[in-house]
Amino acid sequence: MKNILLNILVVLCSLNAIAQSKSILLLNGTAHLGNGEVINNSAIAFKDGKLTLVANALVIKLDLTKFDSVINIAGKHVYPGIIGTNSILGLSEIESTRSTLDFYEIGNYNPNTRAQIAYNTDSKIIPTARANGILLVQTTPRGGIFSGSSSIMATNGWNWEDATIKADDGIHLNWPSFAPRRNRRGAEGEAPSNEYANQVQAVKKYLTEAKAYCEQKKYEAIDVRFESMRGLFNGTQTLFIHSNLVKEITDAIVLTKELNIAKKAIVGGYESYLVAGLLKENNVSVLLRRIHELPLRDDEDIDLPFKIPALLQQAGILYCIQTEGDQEATNLRNLPFQAATSVSFGISKEDALKAITLNAAKILGIDKNYGSLEPEKSATLFVSDGDAMDAKTNNVVRAWINGKSVSLNTHQKDLYKKYSEKYGIK
Repeated sequence: MKNILLNILVVLCSLNAIAQSKSILLLNGTAHLGNGEVINNSAIAFKDGKLTLVANALVIKLDLTKFDSVINIAGKHVYPGIIGTNSILGLSEIESTRSTLDFYEIGNYNPNTRAQIAYNTDSKIIPTARANGILLVQTTPRGGIFSGSSSIMATNGWNWEDATIKADDGIHLNWPSFAPRRNRRGAEGEAPSNEYANQVQAVKKYLTEAKAYCEQKKYEAIDVRFESMRGLFNGTQTLFIHSNLVKEITDAIVLTKELNIAKKAIVGGYESYLVAGLLKENNVSVLLRRIHELPLRDDEDIDLPFKIPALLQQAGILYCIQTEGDQEATNLRNLPFQAATSVSFGISKEDALKAITLNAAKILGIDKNYGSLEPEKSATLFVSDGDAMDAKTNNVVRAWINGKSVSLNTHQKDLYKKYSEKYGIK
């Protein structure tokens, strides 16, 4: 009996690993390509996990017999898979239960911590994000000064190995805070200049030592922490700098430039629009903090968080939108709706989509295969009955990751069905 069960499990795992071999054609839908373009009456075909056709069905000649499966999606919308950046999805399950949280380690200097191997594909939260079109996620560690390395994962798979899209894409640095301290009544005091300067000096010392170690040709002993940072100095990894204020962002860029760290990005970036020229000059992108929040200061416009995407776009800064904050794993499913909020404050709906698809892919270095609907790119896409950026009409009905159809069922849908039937609710 045990052997039979083992054989069944092996077969199921094998089926999951098999690449898509049959050709599929999605016909007559409205295609939002993720690069700012929209195609009505679209024809989108894919085979072997790759897109083979993205065109207007009205201006090309199609032989439907050449496709193994033709799906009519007239009246529906098709999108590239949404990418959740800087997220603890897969690393957090129940916020009030410590044993289900696996996104930080004890200590301040943990660049060797890898979020990839902690990614839990059996999480019940992951399907809730996938059901809203979030098909890729940059799972990211938290805590300390150097939190560790993030990895880009699919929101579907048997295990972390199966779900990995790109391992160890970058190291995350929590830059020292320059924010003024507050007294018991909430009033701001002076900025902790001496403390801040000492903390920045400590970061500089650590990065300098790491660089010196990585430039050595012979080693007396292997330092696993410095080894994990080698990609920062040879250009294969990005340094993700978590900072929000002008002083923090400016100091971080100056230091990374001094140490010749070529690839860097600001995470948070609340005041990034105020130093847009510096960001553009140094080719620094921004993973913008969540849109649905209040301003940091009482004297700022109440809608400033909604305006920042437009301010960055006008300045020519490459940015994407992420949802770090309270209950961020469960709230990741609302990413498309957060992006859509900025549409009323200066950007188009297709630009808002780009901020969570192609822009995110560019920042993460996976835009060659993901982020937009273009021939030869990965067939990672989804179909919605309505507008995926509108909470009222979005209803994802089909989704594929690398050409493989994925389940859109969730624990919440199971409960809805169960109690609808129990109480006769239609």
